[in-house]
Amino acid sequence: QVQLVESGGGLVQAGDSLRLSCAVSGGTFSRYVMGWFRQAPGKEREFVAGIRWFGGSTNYADYLDSAKGRFTISRDNAKRTVYLQMNSLKPEDTAVYYCAASTSGGLRSPKSVSYDYWGQGTQVTVSS
Repeated sequence: QVQLVESGGGLVQAGDSLRLSCAVSGGTFSRYVMGWFRQAPGKEREFVAGIRWFGGSTNYADYLDSAKGRFTISRDNAKRTVYLQMNSLKPEDTAVYYCAASTSGGLRSPKSVSYDYWGQGTQVTVSS
């Protein structure tokens, strides 16, 4: 059974930083494409960032356009954890952030794959 547990959310001011973590149990973590999604009130869930590991220190990451340059996704396969470092936060980043894992193989971008497992979410609130 695969379980994902997010942590690190909270209330911050615009311009601040937060780092989200997602610990994964079950399955072969290194084979998962890992992603972060978010859902704001009244809006659809959207892809924020994703990362695929190709071996050694080689990863491929993809981002929501509005997250590029501000957010960084990373993974630690030994710790079975994926991170989302969020800098220069804006009020429009306010949402519940979800971690997800995909068993998709191949070379498709993390933005394009379907995700099989989801965490419960962690709230991020950015005040102006």
